[in-house]
Amino acid sequence: MSASSASQNSTHLIVEEPVVDPLQLALYTDVVLLCGVAVFALFTIPRCVTRFSRGFEWGQGGLLRSTEVAPPRRPKRRPTLNQQSSFALGSEDSHTLNSHSHLVRRGSEKRGHVHYSFPPHTRAWSTLAFPLARMLNYSVSRELNLGQAIIMVSYFGVLLFASLWHSSLFTDPVRTGFVAMSQIPVVVALATKFNLIGMVTDVAYQHLNYLHRFAGQLLAIAANIHTLGYVYKWCLEGTFTEEIKHAPVAWGFVATFALDVLVFTSTETWRLQAYNVFFASHLVAVVVLLLGTCYHQPSTIPYVLVAVGLYGLDLLVRLIKTRVCIARIRPIPELALTRVEVPQLNAGWRPGQHVRLRVLSLWMGWWAWTEVHPFTIASVSKGPEGMVLMCKKAGDWTSRLYEMAKLSEYGDNAYGRDVRIWLEGPYGGPGHSVFASYSGALFIAGGSGITFALAAVQDLIQQDLDGTSRVKVIELAWAVQDPAALVPLIPLFTALLQQSTLTSLRIQVFYTRATMMDLNKIVLPPGLTLLPGRPRPAKLLEAVLDCTMSVTFGGKNQTALSGIVVGVCGPAGLGKDARKAVDTVDPRRRKAVRGVELHQESFGW
Repeated sequence: MSASSASQNSTHLIVEEPVVDPLQLALYTDVVLLCGVAVFALFTIPRCVTRFSRGFEWGQGGLLRSTEVAPPRRPKRRPTLNQQSSFALGSEDSHTLNSHSHLVRRGSEKRGHVHYSFPPHTRAWSTLAFPLARMLNYSVSRELNLGQAIIMVSYFGVLLFASLWHSSLFTDPVRTGFVAMSQIPVVVALATKFNLIGMVTDVAYQHLNYLHRFAGQLLAIAANIHTLGYVYKWCLEGTFTEEIKHAPVAWGFVATFALDVLVFTSTETWRLQAYNVFFASHLVAVVVLLLGTCYHQPSTIPYVLVAVGLYGLDLLVRLIKTRVCIARIRPIPELALTRVEVPQLNAGWRPGQHVRLRVLSLWMGWWAWTEVHPFTIASVSKGPEGMVLMCKKAGDWTSRLYEMAKLSEYGDNAYGRDVRIWLEGPYGGPGHSVFASYSGALFIAGGSGITFALAAVQDLIQQDLDGTSRVKVIELAWAVQDPAALVPLIPLFTALLQQSTLTSLRIQVFYTRATMMDLNKIVLPPGLTLLPGRPRPAKLLEAVLDCTMSVTFGGKNQTALSGIVVGVCGPAGLGKDARKAVDTVDPRRRKAVRGVELHQESFGW
């Protein structure tokens, strides 16, 4: 419903001659937004260069693949602790099922030679400008912090300026139409999994969802103002019925209606309660929107083509990152989850990354193959068991997967059921942060969030055995409802503790519900403790700080401290507690260890 088309279609409609060329202004609006993205990208360059200075990193986090696995090294010496410091957390330790005698076993016998090649470390801007970072991380709502709110307000300000500069919403409705047109590529770019904006700013695609939704809402508001402006004029002049008979005008209404459907079905209720409706409506409405926009105003075609190109590139890259293979599924009743093992794929991901999973089985339902769900990879890259996923039973789809795994029968080799799956990824992860470049690491997990922590700890231990990790101290805290959830993972935890010969590792499991289980029957290895209550991130972090500054071992003690990383994956409340713990660290201790950084994993539709 641009000014040019309106003037051609009606001699009665008088539209104010624009002072500024709206098409040119739309282009300048996108240029301003690109400059904003470029500013954020500049701040990521130092860590990007540091990360990729190691050739090893170029082959990680991009494509899933299979490779030959070399046997791990097994040095014998363990780190030593200064007399003044220990891992003790207080009186709660009296409730553990075994003592901390593992701290005494850090021997000094000769070990096999390990060639150290520590990864370089560049501090994050959040540690270099901590007061500012702390302020920007202040929570302003359930889902947003102050920094995100500032980005949204700035984005809104740019579009508002473009809509009102030398113009009026009441006399120049064409302006908001071109502003809406200019944002179509932006909304699509923010929605892609192969996210170019996230790639240059070091932000995972799932953490840009809030901005994608906000941009879509602003696009819809601008388009509706544009449409209603003309409807108002035509109604005043009594020409509405004549105007809507013209094809460009009718296509404009169709495009606006499709956009409104997109916004309506994108609300949280649809995304969480009826994802298939959300997905199908997006698929159909986006096509109608783009076609309607092109037929309505031909000058929008270049912007639509850019949006189509971005989405086409996303589909191409996702196809390249897709693998169809056979997986073995097993139920783990104690954790109420399904273990998915993919031995054919054993390399190509980084700790904390996730894949998108489809199960190609009619047992899941006729249309279940259309559903895709993200799951964090729970195993280490180039490990002997391949890729492992742990799918928590939390909805209809995951419940059907769990029930299918329960129907498994004993086979010739192992318990489980083979199914064909569609894997896409890997995505997300720690970005340019390299966990092995820090001096200390604390991982806090809640429930199925243990998958993130397991992958990270396994990777650190493996790199430590290879002499490519600076980490001296690793603390893993896991919160579960029932202590029985610990039982299936005891063998894995035991193996991790046995392999941590060059790094001080401690694992604590917290249970939050009373249990009838006889805890004395659970045999735990030294270094693994079971505690009632919830994890206290502040106390855990203080213990890691103490030990990071006290543990000494070989080459690691000859290098300066390089900070502590805190990784969190679990309920929102756990993440907030971890953020508070990081923000309240004593400034002198923060400076002594050269910063404390927080990495938080979360998913959302």
